[in-house]
Amino acid sequence: MSEEFVLLEPDDQPGDEWEQLDVSDTEADRIALRQDREFDEFRKRIKDTEQFKLQESVFDDATLAAIYKLVQDGYVDAFGGPVSTGKEASVFEALGGQAGERPEPGSEAAGGGPEGVTPEREVAVKVYRINSSNFRQMRDYLEGDPRFDGIASDKKAVVLAWTRKEFANLERARKAGVRVPEPIAVQRNVLVMEYLGREGHPAPTLDDAHLENPETAYEVVAEYARRLYRAGLVHGDLSEYNLVVWNGELCVIDVGQALTVQHPNAEEYLSRDCRNVASFFSRQGLDVTAEDLYDYVTGDGEGVIGSGGE
Repeated sequence: MSEEFVLLEPDDQPGDEWEQLDVSDTEADRIALRQDREFDEFRKRIKDTEQFKLQESVFDDATLAAIYKLVQDGYVDAFGGPVSTGKEASVFEALGGQAGERPEPGSEAAGGGPEGVTPEREVAVKVYRINSSNFRQMRDYLEGDPRFDGIASDKKAVVLAWTRKEFANLERARKAGVRVPEPIAVQRNVLVMEYLGREGHPAPTLDDAHLENPETAYEVVAEYARRLYRAGLVHGDLSEYNLVVWNGELCVIDVGQALTVQHPNAEEYLSRDCRNVASFFSRQGLDVTAEDLYDYVTGDGEGVIGSGGE
């Protein structure tokens, strides 16, 4: 394998398959109810910003309270503009606080800043909409997942659990050696994670990036899908649009919908993932099939992954 992309080393313990997702009221909910003076001032400041005026539907009082709590806890220092906007969530760029790890001064991740200066870390803040989320689409992924037993009919609980599930999925994927954004903090319907990009320019998706060696890229994607599967997860929406290239690494994003391998639809979603990936790399000139990829992901990993047209 060439050195165009680097594979991470997995941990021995990828995570508990039956981890519980707590959707009880958080400190953010209590802050929103108290409406104390400091939170009220914070809310007024946020509502005066341009990003609030453009994304007003995202910032209800409980969501503002969640962001306020993340600021109080030192995970966010300054809130920036939107990076992406979808039906279920909006992602904003922000400056991370002292509670999050910061890149080494002078490193590529720090933008080559001067030695001896602690750089500010850019983070992504993903805010899920409770009122306008696509509840029916979420239900397709939730029904049959033991982590959601008893809450599938409560829209607020579903969205809060979905947010925590994305955080848990990111943690599990990283432990399995899959390059995903580092999860930093979660509060109610707000997730803070590593920002893949720099200064308002998100990392390009695989569809937009120029691949000098598509065979190597295919091998990495196949290996990541296999590691997820061995960690008990199926991505469920894997394609060239949920893979980005950043600092010489292929990174998997949008793992919120990832489901456990015990889910009754896991096989169907994995087959779709394999079709999407094989279709993209076939267009790059590789002789690959969804069936071979599926066998690799679910099998022992022996044999050639991508034949590269052989």
